[in-house]
Amino acid sequence: MTRQLRLGVNIDHVATVRNARGGQHPDPVAAALLAAEAGADGITAHLREDRRHIVDRDIERLRHDVPLPLNMEMAATPEMVGIALKIRPHAVCLVPEKREERTTEGGLNVQGAAQESLRPVIQALGEAGIRVSLFIEPDVRALDAAHALGAPVVELHTGAYCDAVPGPAREAEFTRLSTAAFHAQALGLECHAGHGLAYDTVAPVAALAPIVELNIGHFLIGEALFGGLAQAVGHMRALMAQARATAPC
Repeated sequence: MTRQLRLGVNIDHVATVRNARGGQHPDPVAAALLAAEAGADGITAHLREDRRHIVDRDIERLRHDVPLPLNMEMAATPEMVGIALKIRPHAVCLVPEKREERTTEGGLNVQGAAQESLRPVIQALGEAGIRVSLFIEPDVRALDAAHALGAPVVELHTGAYCDAVPGPAREAEFTRLSTAAFHAQALGLECHAGHGLAYDTVAPVAALAPIVELNIGHFLIGEALFGGLAQAVGHMRALMAQARATAPC
């Protein structure tokens, strides 16, 4: 029997729409509650340095007002570590962050000198009872480095797979994902995946048995404009379940 596949819904871009005009609407907490009703297993929100979408008050409300685990994406900076230790989300996913980027570009550098700056962050969060995940490229060397750092969870960056042209290019990227997922399992790491997943790309990833959680946001918020968030989450949930049912044991 394959393990149940969890769906984390990222509600960042509800806040993007709100912030475009100011005020209180649309409310990302209301979106999180709708996602919960539609079958989401968790809520993901990225508190960026420039607060371009999610802001501090959103994180506080998501932590206290939504009956689902909160996965807080953040850079490994002293400011963000302090906020996480104060709010105590269920999980923190450490991601790379550049102010000029539109969205997260690639995985976190977890090799070489970067290890020494990440190690105390992972330790401090873990000692506070916060599950730590590292958002990394689907690369065996990155996985080995994540394991050496003591992080219990990795999230594989699926952006290159989703962006690849269907055919040999996408198949090659999927092979990278599959190899990485099974390597993570062999290392004893809990394996998640996310970034850019949509209705037409989710099934092969969902069918990978070592992956236990997908985090999906931008696509679902975009689809919500046409049919509502509950419909978008419910359909994604159904596609994931159908794909997982075909996964080998």
